[in-house]
Amino acid sequence: MTSLDPAIAARLKRTAEGLVPAVVQQHDTGEVLMLGWMDDEALARTLTTGRATYWSRSRGEYWVKGDTSGHVQWVKEVRLDCDKDTLLVKVDQVGGACHTGDATCFDADLLLATSTDG
Repeated sequence: MTSLDPAIAARLKRTAEGLVPAVVQQHDTGEVLMLGWMDDEALARTLTTGRATYWSRSRGEYWVKGDTSGHVQWVKEVRLDCDKDTLLVKVDQVGGACHTGDATCFDADLLLATSTDG
């Protein structure tokens, strides 16, 4: 068990379940890869190990991205948004970010695309 720095913990606005959404972005291209959830422990592990760690709401357990798939997220930056209720995690993604094997979790289901012609 890792303890989150109390100064960081005091700044976070969490859901009723104690979670903060974490938007994950490829550090060099800006591509949005996925959305994960972190509690204080997952954030502390992420900050101390340099490996993205999340709380799985469906499984009720922590998971380190890439431990089973090999598709590791090496953390480059972690930022807190202006409302203090969302994290931005900039990573170097190895392999696909999505559990389906897709490069991002946003590759498969396009809802709207507009042209730049107006």
